[in-house]
Amino acid sequence: MFLIRSGAIEGYEPLVSQYGQKPTTLLQKFGLSSAQLRDPNTYISYTRLADLLDATALACDEPLFSLNLTAEQSVLALGEIALSIRQQQTLADALTYSNHHISLHAYGVHVQQRPRGDILELQLTFDFTNASGLTQLMQLSAGQAFNLVAQMVGNTGSALKLHLPQPAPAASIDTPLPYKENILYGSNFAGISFPLSWLPRKPQYDEQLLREHFQQRIRLLQSIYPGNLQAQVCHIIGNLLPSGESNIERVAAALNLHPRVLQKKLQQDGISFRELLQQTRMEVAKRNLQHGQLSVTDLALNLGYADVAIFSRNFKRWTGVSPSAWKKTANTL
Repeated sequence: MFLIRSGAIEGYEPLVSQYGQKPTTLLQKFGLSSAQLRDPNTYISYTRLADLLDATALACDEPLFSLNLTAEQSVLALGEIALSIRQQQTLADALTYSNHHISLHAYGVHVQQRPRGDILELQLTFDFTNASGLTQLMQLSAGQAFNLVAQMVGNTGSALKLHLPQPAPAASIDTPLPYKENILYGSNFAGISFPLSWLPRKPQYDEQLLREHFQQRIRLLQSIYPGNLQAQVCHIIGNLLPSGESNIERVAAALNLHPRVLQKKLQQDGISFRELLQQTRMEVAKRNLQHGQLSVTDLALNLGYADVAIFSRNFKRWTGVSPSAWKKTANTL
């Protein structure tokens, strides 16, 4: 199954309303709901999202609907991966990190790096398609990639290009301002391109963006798990696991607490951060082994383990059997 975080369409409902349409009706048509959009880390069907965006563009009579959507988004539409990418030492390191951890955001999309002379192309490819050839989804994904690199590099001028395979829209259709001077329609790929000379640059760090992310996270967790600190901690750990940064410092920062304060609060509940980390790893591992498509090696990496053997030993300690044996048994039930 191809999945994507619902946060990818951050701002969808108010934008649809601006066009005079009812977002709830469009969402329901594709088996989605407003409730699923409240938690940006809820995974939804990638293929349904692609069809939803196509139908929305048609209903709104706006062929560049998804570009207009990304033009209003912050990089937080990409979730935790956007923050971790920006903390890498160079833009080259950021691209490598994103390739390894893109499953934090979506399953079914790939980013290929293609040098062309002194230009690097980041080409987006998908494991599925739809009736439109994913026209709107390509706008969404390329627009978000453009936003992320633009914020990491700073003043890009016209050197950062946004590529779309679709033909240019009618002259009466305005391309959103962030992309107006940088877009190339009729390209042979969907994605972005920029000078290879940018790769050694250090990504710009945005402290305000980090604070905004944490504030959003705190409000979300308090609404989903009111008064339940353990559930809030497990929720954050689950989102951080694939990045390998599911430590008490990162989790405490997400809750706007000092690590010692968080540890003390958990101790008062009779549990430690380490126990919640292991508990969350076990639950995520079981869920993925039973319902996911990841190999045991990829699952170990997504749980923050550098070595699959360590994951296998821990899993056997939790359950009494190896991951492969547990998967076989679970899938026969």
